[in-house]
Amino acid sequence: MNILITGGAGYIGSILAPALLDAGHTVTILDSFMFRQISLAHLCANPNFDIVRGDARDENTLKPLVKSADLVIPLAALVGAPMCDADRIAAATTNRDAVLTLLRLLSSNQKVIMPVTNSGYGIGEAGKHCTEESPLRPISLYGRTKVEAEEAVLARGNSISFRLATVFGMAPRMRVDLLVNDFVYRAVYDRAVVLFEPHFKRNYIHIRDVARAFLHGLANFETMKDRPYNVGLSDANLSKWELCEKIREHLPKFVFLEAPIGEDPDKRDYIVSNERIEATGYRPAHSLDDGIRELIKGYRMLRNGIHSNV
Repeated sequence: MNILITGGAGYIGSILAPALLDAGHTVTILDSFMFRQISLAHLCANPNFDIVRGDARDENTLKPLVKSADLVIPLAALVGAPMCDADRIAAATTNRDAVLTLLRLLSSNQKVIMPVTNSGYGIGEAGKHCTEESPLRPISLYGRTKVEAEEAVLARGNSISFRLATVFGMAPRMRVDLLVNDFVYRAVYDRAVVLFEPHFKRNYIHIRDVARAFLHGLANFETMKDRPYNVGLSDANLSKWELCEKIREHLPKFVFLEAPIGEDPDKRDYIVSNERIEATGYRPAHSLDDGIRELIKGYRMLRNGIHSNV
């Protein structure tokens, strides 16, 4: 298939694009390269790969790219509550409006697989798993824009939505700010972290299992289409405190404690059921322990020390 990925040079795209190429597809990436990343440099020798520098919100940029696409994966987004709050106009125009523009340009036979966030569930009921039928009550601007984009994608038809858990793992375009990645980084270099709201729970998923979910959705598109699917590790509905306990199993000198020093801008607190996608035959291949071990190795070569002398 000819696949167009907007925002494909980011954290997820840097893992997903090579996976799609390895599966025999042709991949075109549209990205603004706002982080000056070269996460796709290793793919440039592949004749089935192409890159366009541009803005996913620009209709004139999208039009010629959409014409030849069998499938579109809209990854372009301002991801996370803090980033969206820092530029609320860009968040709305990228996370929601760019998707609406894209849908308007597509024909009904062109497929869409849309990643969103399961933070749309907001604050769940204690002890009760959020399913795809649970009400969506996003708290942050980030959550609201992604919920609105998902609604439009599913209403359009011939589409799949993946509600991703908090993603972790190493990638060519690395994100150290994601919760598991952040806590492991602190455990490696600071050997300590101070937690606020430590009992808030969320679900987690390895970045390579996110890529595998897209491949699974593509292979089973006709039976899965027009529905949302939670994508996470069913054995990893953990609080921040429990996550730190898991990390300490790998790094015994890691110290963590609770202090009322702040609050989460995205006050999500829920546990998630992934039964719907598991019923289609999908199973994650990478555990939370696998990801922690991988991150520990990865951080031996990655250190944010550009503003220090040692």
